[in-house]
Amino acid sequence: MQRTTEPKMISGTANLPLANAITRRMSMHRGRSVGLVDARVERFNDQEIFVEVYENVRSEDMFIIQSTSRPANDNLMELLIISDALRRSSASRITAVIPYFGYARQDRRTKARTPISAKLVANMLVEAGIERVLTLDLHAAQIQGFFDIPVDNLYASPIFALDIKEQFKGELDDVMVVSPDVGGVARARELAKRINAPLSIVDKRREKPGEIAEMTVIGNVTGKKCIIVDDMCDTAGTLCKAAEVLLENGASEVHAYITHGVMSGPAVERVSNSVMKSLVITDSIEPTEAVKNAPNIRILPTAPMFAQAILNIWSGTSVSSLFETETLEPIYEGLFKG
Repeated sequence: MQRTTEPKMISGTANLPLANAITRRMSMHRGRSVGLVDARVERFNDQEIFVEVYENVRSEDMFIIQSTSRPANDNLMELLIISDALRRSSASRITAVIPYFGYARQDRRTKARTPISAKLVANMLVEAGIERVLTLDLHAAQIQGFFDIPVDNLYASPIFALDIKEQFKGELDDVMVVSPDVGGVARARELAKRINAPLSIVDKRREKPGEIAEMTVIGNVTGKKCIIVDDMCDTAGTLCKAAEVLLENGASEVHAYITHGVMSGPAVERVSNSVMKSLVITDSIEPTEAVKNAPNIRILPTAPMFAQAILNIWSGTSVSSLFETETLEPIYEGLFKG
């Protein structure tokens, strides 16, 4: 593959603020201006998506920045069409940077005659010409195996650990990490190890999706500052209920660190009126004005990590080095102060 002087980035419309933040961060790293490739993504009157790339991308190493968040189908089609446009323009390699990977919750057949949509999406991405995927906190790690191309799955836990150490400075002995369900124990344990905190679990039983029949706390949370850790917050029903149950079981206060703030329907109102002192999310999904204005919601930036990951992929160096707090700390230096 011909080596170019700079990686080239193009963005769909799903999260332009994050795409621009990534290019600004890369400009700092490279010591020269790095911008998005000039292109237009528009919709015809019938909502067909049209893409036109205005710059020459022949033999370029291309990175498409596009979360497949709401509207998931539109943003997924944008990603596929942009990739097709780049492939037909003779780009040497196309990497999809997908901060939030939609359809990840459909990673297995839960009952008869249901699809495995995450696998279908993986097939579509490969057929569109994508040769590598960079994403953040996949809902299920086994989705990486749905692809026959390299998939780099970054983790938010190192960023969360840095923020927690700053926010709870001098109080870390009182912190307990909580998994909101048994399935998320591995994710919660990973963060607990990073901040040297104990682990508890909220065991929930659902009668049907969106409804919670019963919650039980496994572990002693009395007097603890509980931090609920999960990969996504959709309607926030489970999250707010878990916070109430933790306080009923003796927790002194409850916070939550969630990677992907889907925040559908009544989520913002629920969080604002909940007993949680704070909800911390990343900007993997572009936050709405309601999310930005919520008094107890904070947003952590992912651009420094994605910028470094893109540069590492482009230069052929390790991406897994970004899993370590020691590697991310200088990249995030000064961002968590105050």
